[in-house]
Amino acid sequence: MYFFLLNLALLDLGSISTTVPKSMVNSLRHTRAISYWGCAAQLFLFLFFTGRECYLLTIMAYDRYVAICKPLHYGTLLGGRACATMAAAAWGRGVLNALLHTSSTFSLPLCHGNAVDQFFCEIPQILKLSCSDSYLREVRLVVASASFALSCFVFIVLSHVQIFRAVLRIPSQQGQHKGFSTCLPHLAVVSLFISSVVFANLKPPSISSPSLDLVVSFLYSVVPPALNPLLYSMRNQEIKDAIRKVMP
Repeated sequence: MYFFLLNLALLDLGSISTTVPKSMVNSLRHTRAISYWGCAAQLFLFLFFTGRECYLLTIMAYDRYVAICKPLHYGTLLGGRACATMAAAAWGRGVLNALLHTSSTFSLPLCHGNAVDQFFCEIPQILKLSCSDSYLREVRLVVASASFALSCFVFIVLSHVQIFRAVLRIPSQQGQHKGFSTCLPHLAVVSLFISSVVFANLKPPSISSPSLDLVVSFLYSVVPPALNPLLYSMRNQEIKDAIRKVMP
């Protein structure tokens, strides 16, 4: 679990560092400018981190499922080599996903100006600037990625259903509380992240508005990376004890 948490922490750090610092600098300078290649780099890095995070959250759900539902097989199914292989596959998929989307998006001619109505470069906003029919190719990629995120969410929910059934069979109330405290924070972050990603990419144009787009983008690009350290660290008893000492 802590091996995957380390990977998740690195992803969250990279994801939030891709969007927030540039937005803060632009806010202080009272500008919204970003170079063409800077926008491409920002999009690539953001897609790399978010795409890998979706895959990693699915792996973490499987990790919790094996740990709780099949504890005697944990060492066999999720040994050191298996964990390293799954983490490497997540990194590789993140790179491939980012390359496909970035190259496809920035191959489009931008004939509706170059002002992205967002606090960072994201695909739906860039597609609005294109008037070429070739943008449908990128739309198909976006739909495919959103469908993959949705399938990850379904797998995670099914895994947690099995986990909850196993936890409810634990005779002691303390054991049930420990099982639920292990899974509920993970499920909450996953639900927020994946639902906002899918909604941002598949919402109908009729309900699109600058304020709604900003809120949805903020929900999946800033909130999960900021909440993950808080949610997972609160499960550590030493951190809880330190907070109790600080709080009056």
